[in-house]
Order: sequence, then C-alpha cells, then structure tokens
Amino acid sequence: MATAAPPSIDLCTVFSESKRIINAHTRHFLALSVFFLLPLSFSFTVYPTLQNLLAPSSTLNSKILLSTSFLLDQDPSNFVTLKTLVLSLLFSLFVFVFGLLAAGSITYSVLHGFYGRPVKLVASIRSALVSFFPLIITTILAQIIVLAIFVATGFLLFVVVMGIQLLGFQVELFSPYFIVFSVIVSIVLILVLVYLQVNWFLFGVIVVVESSWGLQPLKRSSFLIKGMRGLALALSLFFGFLVGVLLFISSVSGITLGIGTNGGWKSCAFVVQIVVTSTLLMLLLLYYSAANTILYMYCKAVHGELAWEIAEEFAREYISLPFDDGKVPHLVSVAYTLQN
Repeated sequence: MATAAPPSIDLCTVFSESKRIINAHTRHFLALSVFFLLPLSFSFTVYPTLQNLLAPSSTLNSKILLSTSFLLDQDPSNFVTLKTLVLSLLFSLFVFVFGLLAAGSITYSVLHGFYGRPVKLVASIRSALVSFFPLIITTILAQIIVLAIFVATGFLLFVVVMGIQLLGFQVELFSPYFIVFSVIVSIVLILVLVYLQVNWFLFGVIVVVESSWGLQPLKRSSFLIKGMRGLALALSLFFGFLVGVLLFISSVSGITLGIGTNGGWKSCAFVVQIVVTSTLLMLLLLYYSAANTILYMYCKAVHGELAWEIAEEFAREYISLPFDDGKVPHLVSVAYTLQN
C-alpha cells in the first residue's frame, strides 16, 4: 500500500497551525497577551521616547564620575547620565522578566491547544511561574557561552597581532590587510552566532514542556532542530524583520513628532502611534511564541517522537475530545504523514 507523501513544512504551515490554535482560544490568548505581552510591547515602544525626554535634561552634575583616576580628565559629555543608565537597567530587567513569563505561559497554552486539551488561564500562569527560574538559568547559561565566544575571539585577535609583532612585522590597525582580516573574523563570528541561535531555537519551549534546564535544553534543541534549521532561520528572520521595523518606527517617532522639544508626546498622533505599534508588536510576539511551540511539535514528529504521545492522548481522551472544526487537533494526520 502506497504511503502518503510528507507535506512540505514551511512558514505557511507553522503560521496556519498557530493561527488555528490561537483562534480556537481567542479570549485565553488575549488575556495572556494583556498580562505579559502588552507590557512588554508597550515598554519597547515608549523606551526610545523616554530616552529622548531624558536627554535634554542631562546636566554635568548628573554624570557618572567613575572613581578611577585615568577617567577624570575625560570630557564629561562622554559619560552616560545616571538617569539613562538606571532607565536602561530597569528596561532590561523588565523585558527579561516579562519575556520569560510570556514564554512560559504561551508555550504551555499552545501545547495544550495543539493536543486539543482545554486551556485554563490559571494553569498557564502557574506554568509561567514554575518554568521562570529554569528559563532564567538556561538563558543566562546560553549568554555565558556567547560571551565566552566573544572573549575567545578577542583573545585570538590579540594573540595573532602579538605573534606578528614578535616576528618583526609592524602591525598597523588601519592597514588594508588588518581591516580585511578583521572583517573575515567578524563574518566567521557572526556565522557561528547565527548557527548557535538556530540550534538553540527551541530551548525555551523545551524548558517549559520537558521541565529541564541548564545545558540539557540546549543539547536537546540542537538535536531536534536537525532537518529544520532552514525553517528556524526563516522564522527568526521573518519576525526579526517585522519587529525591527516596528521598533524603528518607535525610535524615530520622537524626532518626527518633536518629542522633548515642544511637548509632541502629548499629541494625538503620538498616542495613536504608541497604541498601534504596541498592539502590532504584541500580536507579533504572540505568534512568534506560538510558532516556536508548533515548530517544536513538528520537530518531534520528524524525529519519530510524537506518534506515541498522540496515541496515548487519544487513548486517554478519545471520548471527551471536542470535534468541532475550531478545536479538532490535526495530530493524527501530522504525525502519521511525517513518519511515513
């Protein structure tokens, strides 16, 4: 008997499944978005404006005077203002916390929606709290690895320069040869970082779904993403481009609307821009989180790990599964087709 040809898994497939699950539980995902994603998107939108508002009020006595003596002769205008530094730290902490809470709650909800289970707001919030610290540990560990790569690259450049000088050659930092060498090293470094980003694309979902943390989710993600790296890269580029466009609009709005000079932040146009940009960014972040979870499920299906879970799910809930068009999980067709 001939087996069905596996369907092509592309961006449209992931977006379609994400949209199906979100539409089936619209109020639930709207509530999660308002709790976690709306504060996140609003902070991204207003952060450039707050920077613009603080910039004109910067005075010399609000500069950070570092205690090291070699900095005392520097121009005070080169120092970061204390207000800007505090704002940046608070913004980074706020984004980090709400980003992890959003990832934990939305991943849990999409997973249950994928299986056709009922999704509950309290359970989703509980999942976000349970997975919060494992996500922190794993994220920090991933950043430490990236930082170590940067340090190793800088050390390599230093060793190369010192080696050339020990051989009796003069190294000019602005010479064409050194510039070409630096560009090549930078390109290699970017490719390595992109490769790691693609390989670790699923680690957040794995932390939430599989209750693991540390190096294990990173290794697990590198295994599951095999054969799907192109799709993971396409998802990153697609959402990264759209988010970048929205953030660019937010960053230039302060200039176009006269922020910090004539009270333009109080204008109706600026308020509308903030509302529209925050809403669109919230939707993008919602679909990005959902797409990550859907890609994780497809990767499990490709590696033959989903069929048994589906069999158990249907054996346990065959009688009570909803069969209306909005909630029927397309699990049997997905897993069977992908594995034949």
